Amino acid sequence: MVLEPLYTITVTCGNCDHPFTTSRVRPSFKKAVRTDTDFCGYYKNENPDYYVVRVCPKCGFASTENSAETLNDHQKSEFQSKIASRWIKRDFGGSRSLEDALEAYKLALLCAQSIGERERIIASLLHHISWLYRYQENEEQEQRFLTYSLESYIRVYEMDGVGANDARLLYLIGEINRRVGRYSEAVQWFSRVIQDKKIVDSAMIRASREQWAVLREQMLAEKLALPEEMNSL
Repeated sequence: MVLEPLYTITVTCGNCDHPFTTSRVRPSFKKAVRTDTDFCGYYKNENPDYYVVRVCPKCGFASTENSAETLNDHQKSEFQSKIASRWIKRDFGGSRSLEDALEAYKLALLCAQSIGERERIIASLLHHISWLYRYQENEEQEQRFLTYSLESYIRVYEMDGVGANDARLLYLIGEINRRVGRYSEAVQWFSRVIQDKKIVDSAMIRASREQWAVLREQMLAEKLALPEEMNSL
């Protein structure tokens, strides 16, 4: 018997309490063929990122497993007026194309914004949408959503601060700055990861050094003046 990459789980909607099924990719199929420097993965079989968002077919509430489990009355009211009132019933429960995934993520983004979801979740949704456009080779939209995600990740940093375990957030802000052409900002964020003695995440320190070196080569190739940090690290 050949094992299928997808299996289904039952989820209860955080808005209307309706139980529905949604697909997931089996862990054994989740090995990425390669991964970009901002953690965008490429897969031989089904892409697990296509299935992160769960969409209630009854009311249209879209969320991830990290979202609020149940909405309070105010959130339900906001969601109802902004999204549910216009929802046309449809089912995202089976296999998803890239276009289905993009639609699900954009719906999840609208839902998260309507209910005042945590900024970290909004940032992640924006970042994932940029990956979907990257798969499509739609560079204009990829850059647009990378910039939105960057602004959102910076808000996460400003609101939550960064503990010793959050080197990944600092690195991501540096790497997305590099990808959208904000080179001097990228240098500053990579430098924080490399120089902050409280950060002990060796993988992120190594990644920051590697991307700092890539950025230096980029700037030299484009004949841009190197900031002071690049001469001291």
